[in-house]
Amino acid sequence: MSNRTAEPPKTVLLRRGEVHSPADPFATAMVVEAGHVAWVGSEGAADAFADGVDEVVDLDGALVTPAFTDAHVHTTATGLALTGLDLSDAPSLEAALARIREFAAARPGDRVLLGHGWDAARWPGGRPPTRAELDEATGGRPLYLSRIDVHSAVVSTALLDLVPAAVPRDDAPLTRDAHHVVREAALGAITPAQREEAQRAALAHAASLGIGTVHECGGPKISSEDDFTALLRLAAELPGPRVVGYWAEQADEGVAKARELGAAGAAGDLFADGALGSHTACLHEPYADAGHSGTAYLDAGAVAAHVAACTEAGLQAGFHAIGDAAVTAVVEGVRAAAEKVGLARVRAARHRVEHAEMLTPETVAGFAELGLIASVQPAFDALWGGEDGMYARRLGAARARTLNPFAALLRAGVPLAFGSDSPVTPLDPWGTVRAAAFHRTPEHRISVRAAFTAHTRGGWRAVGRDDAGVLVPGAPADYAVWRTDRLVVQAPDDRVARWSTDPRSGTPGLPDLTPGRDLPVCLRTVVGGRTVFVRPGE
Repeated sequence: MSNRTAEPPKTVLLRRGEVHSPADPFATAMVVEAGHVAWVGSEGAADAFADGVDEVVDLDGALVTPAFTDAHVHTTATGLALTGLDLSDAPSLEAALARIREFAAARPGDRVLLGHGWDAARWPGGRPPTRAELDEATGGRPLYLSRIDVHSAVVSTALLDLVPAAVPRDDAPLTRDAHHVVREAALGAITPAQREEAQRAALAHAASLGIGTVHECGGPKISSEDDFTALLRLAAELPGPRVVGYWAEQADEGVAKARELGAAGAAGDLFADGALGSHTACLHEPYADAGHSGTAYLDAGAVAAHVAACTEAGLQAGFHAIGDAAVTAVVEGVRAAAEKVGLARVRAARHRVEHAEMLTPETVAGFAELGLIASVQPAFDALWGGEDGMYARRLGAARARTLNPFAALLRAGVPLAFGSDSPVTPLDPWGTVRAAAFHRTPEHRISVRAAFTAHTRGGWRAVGRDDAGVLVPGAPADYAVWRTDRLVVQAPDDRVARWSTDPRSGTPGLPDLTPGRDLPVCLRTVVGGRTVFVRPGE
């Protein structure tokens, strides 16, 4: 029997803290029973429960919130980044090469060396490593290094020797099909033990950050069927975060495969285009720093066929779409599917669009009309936005300022589900909420409360559950306990912020996420009433 179901969860009373609950904005206590929230209320009423529970937790002023849901994760790749070579903070090409040498020397038994996170756009000189430099740094061993957006990679000669000769052998980063081929070869060289080590590391790290659920975005061009099913099996056995799996394969074949693999939908990273950093996101107008407008992987007709097939099968469809032309193709395709199978059925299916960075007023309205979920990553703006960021270099300042319009989506009634796309950006839920509330483009900012909802309840709604991601009686007992300082009701409008600490507002407070302030520290994470993480020393 699995660890998750070996013993029934305890009945627990948490008291003397702050419980973030719409059921009682002043709650200081909560009772959990049979894996669900049983009661939320005041300290005075908590005494009545103390004798009938298995455990009493003294919160000592700590904050209790729903556990976060990260709506877009590549779990094994995240674990490999945690256990492998991380170049995301390498300040230069020379520093990156030095780290590669050290990593290769430290892991003499690995059949393939794996690394992630390089971003030549941030390095002096602006160029990635050459193949000769990688060969020297690794001592001639197979090496796969994915760019930070995971849409291109550089590799060593020894890895190229494992793939068909048709893969280009110049020094340009590999993209599209060539990238998929070398990634498949690199991941195929990982042993099952290495893979499980990575998956365990990723899930444990998520739990330590107060994340109770992750949406795994797998697919034949991203991972493998063995990787996907092994992860779902491991998550079912481990006391840890829930894993909801999506398998990105197209139309009728995708529907059958999603069912076979136990996926929630034929969705996730079903690529309509690529990424801005790799010049593969599909645009209506050419890039500011390249003489083309990216690459379309799916047209509206292919989108329509996939959405219709998924809707008929009762599964979610979903697409990776970043550029404005790709997002337009998705909206047009979903609209065509709705004309075929019925708008009400399409809306009820809650089909998803991952990333959805370059939106127009027309595509925002299309999302609202068609009931599409916007599965978005605010950390992208924190990392690449601003007047001097990668977005501005790729698109020019005017187009860059239109990206990630969270406020416009909310105003239109489009459901938001926040995620990280880890390992593209790190698992960092409070940092994600902060990034949305303090967007680099002020008109796209949303309140901390709205951002928090998108990162908790929004992820559950994105999988068709409206009864979870919130601490009210009857909801799943997925929660996290935090050490933090003052609670406020933050909004992007200063006129609202003036009364943000007034308890008479009747709105549950959240941590002050003003940039420069320390983010909350997770003390405990509980999933389904079972503790999956306790910070050492607590």
